Amino acid sequence: MPATDVTPATSPSAPHERAEILAEAERQMNICNACRYCEGHCAVFPAMEMRLSFGAGDLAYLANLCHDCRACYQHCQYAPPHEFAVNLPRVLSEVRSLSYEDTAWPRAFGRLYRANGLAVGIITAIVLATFVTGAVVLADPAALWGVNRGVGSFYAVIPHNVMVVLFGAAFGLAMIALGVATVRFWRGMGAGVATSGENIGTGPCVAASARALHDAATLRYLDGGGDGCTYPGEAPSMARRWFHHLTAYGFLLCFAATCVATLYHYGLGIEAPYAVTSVPVVLGILGGIGLIVGPIGLLWLRHVADPVPADPGREGMDAAFIFLLLATSITGLALLALRETAAMGLLLTVHLGIVMGLFVTLPYGKFVHGFLRLAALARYAIEKKRGQAL
Repeated sequence: MPATDVTPATSPSAPHERAEILAEAERQMNICNACRYCEGHCAVFPAMEMRLSFGAGDLAYLANLCHDCRACYQHCQYAPPHEFAVNLPRVLSEVRSLSYEDTAWPRAFGRLYRANGLAVGIITAIVLATFVTGAVVLADPAALWGVNRGVGSFYAVIPHNVMVVLFGAAFGLAMIALGVATVRFWRGMGAGVATSGENIGTGPCVAASARALHDAATLRYLDGGGDGCTYPGEAPSMARRWFHHLTAYGFLLCFAATCVATLYHYGLGIEAPYAVTSVPVVLGILGGIGLIVGPIGLLWLRHVADPVPADPGREGMDAAFIFLLLATSITGLALLALRETAAMGLLLTVHLGIVMGLFVTLPYGKFVHGFLRLAALARYAIEKKRGQAL
């Protein structure tokens, strides 16, 4: 098993450091392309074999195809301490971080979050929670500390229209930034096998989306080639895959709960808070549980994982997203449990502030990898089909 690493840690805040990362990634991909021992592990290696050279766009594409299962590192005969020093999970993680920064809108936010992800994420959530709480205190202190029960009690603390404006703005900006990032990434990917003229919305791209969605939803490539990730250690394990599933589907269930609650309010004229047995609350509870168990599991795996194939420059960025998800679910479930007590007002403002902080930072941290990976998987589906036809 590889035990040491000779690749120096880098923090690509300067152009020369960026160039060094891309040059190192190109060097390692050329070695892998000559060896091809790991071609059955995931989509990265068949996609790699369709290329004779590796420009920045090709590397970004391959990096976002990578699910960081680390099986290729454990199985590589050229990994450190070999003189070739192949550590593909780490260098692709570094390139992946660069792709988040390069596709970010505005780009300055991407650079800021990449350099100080954990601090920016936590400070943003604290500032927004403090702002919402302070605004309520200034408007009506009794609403924050009073006991509000029954239909419309949440809106006695924060008017419904205010909630709509605040969260509509945060969600809208997040969706715009994520859309811009996805388009920039798609246009910047290497051409591969006869795909240089492909644009989002064309027939082959639309057809490939179904395959990409299936592979992303099932985490098809987060299995180390079949036996499981060699993460956190050398022994194959499906633990990371299951914790990812709990986190992803917990998030989707919470989003579904919000959508159903919106339908209740505008379509059926039923105001929150809703009964514990109602559809939006049941979805929220299940999603909240997933967003506690999943992130805690991922944080634990991160803590005990072998640090050598990891990119230390991404620790803050990844941890910020996981902590914000965890804080969102904990405060949300606490709000549900204590919504008929004097703690409801404060819990509501804190919870909403954290959720806004999560939305504001979504396009600049780990969450964006879901969109870029979908685009990479769609490109892979197109390349695979066209490669088989050649």
